[in-house]
Amino acid sequence: MLDPIVNFFTRIFQWIGRGIGLAIGAILWPFLWAGRWYTQRGWILKAVLGTAIVILVGLYGYFFWNTQYWKNFNPAYADAYTFAPPAGSGEQVTDEGAEGQVKTCTRSGIVTVAADLIDFNVNQNAWISSMILYKLGLFGVDWDHTPFLDNKAAFQRGVHQAVRRTAVELVDTIGRVRGTSQIDQNLQDARGAVEFDEETWYFGLRPFGPKTPSPSFYRTGITSLRTFNDRLLKCEVVFNARADNLAKFVDRIASDIGSTSDILSRQSQTNNNGWFDTRADDRFWFAYGQLYGYYGILKATRTDFKAVIDTRGLGPLWDQLDQQFQAALKIRPLIISNGREDSWIMPSHLTTMGFYMLRVRSNLVEVRSVLDR
Repeated sequence: MLDPIVNFFTRIFQWIGRGIGLAIGAILWPFLWAGRWYTQRGWILKAVLGTAIVILVGLYGYFFWNTQYWKNFNPAYADAYTFAPPAGSGEQVTDEGAEGQVKTCTRSGIVTVAADLIDFNVNQNAWISSMILYKLGLFGVDWDHTPFLDNKAAFQRGVHQAVRRTAVELVDTIGRVRGTSQIDQNLQDARGAVEFDEETWYFGLRPFGPKTPSPSFYRTGITSLRTFNDRLLKCEVVFNARADNLAKFVDRIASDIGSTSDILSRQSQTNNNGWFDTRADDRFWFAYGQLYGYYGILKATRTDFKAVIDTRGLGPLWDQLDQQFQAALKIRPLIISNGREDSWIMPSHLTTMGFYMLRVRSNLVEVRSVLDR
């Protein structure tokens, strides 16, 4: 009585097994053919090809390791900074030394954090976007258009966007007495370095020839920023911690975050394919990296502009701003999903991140409105 049913399911499982076997055979066939071809070649060709294969496997191993291992990644990194003394950067302090009174100034926390963020991106970690295998993509497909191995690159670019915006503001406003005064050369060099493109490797085609890779330029930015801070400590340069400069700085950061929030919104509305949206992960991690960078920079801003913040009563607003950053940086899903906003199986992580970004931006706009009164 049960024999027909047992035979039916037996045939189904046999067909499934044959299908799996055919699929595995189709996948392995090119490798088996290459192995047979390789064993029939001469020893010189074997040595050359074997060396090339070992190098390629090593490169992919190195690439995979660096995309997965995020050294010193810490969303609460800003809490470890102790900016002292608690006064506006560049404020002169008179010390009694063996040779009499010596005038010194305080380093800028903003400059310190910006330099440390670049160091985190290119020295403590490998800069992914300019690696040759990242540039080659997955069989010619840009890694950003795949769900694989692009999260760290997007995060690093987000952090770097915060550094780039900060460097521009340091040159244009904060590091000058007024808009018509001379630009500090160290800050100008730092801005030029961090504005270099993100994808240059040691060799390029346009123009053809050897090149200086992107991380090398960014490392010179670290040197320039730290040199500026050393000179600031000696009162040789200006850090203009005025209310109007703070207002401009906060406004530019709010605009930068607003632009990224708009990108998240458009991606969420036009490509809500749940777990199958291959661009959702890099959009999410770029936004996360941007907030990661600005969290430390704005933490330092509170110290650099302490006199202004205290005078205008911005302390409670700044506390709230810190809380918004901390809440946003707690969102670290294992798999990024860009589903419908009312979905319960495939949630919309982009919408969630966009919501937190708008909360941060709203706080910054409120700070700016208080400074404008």
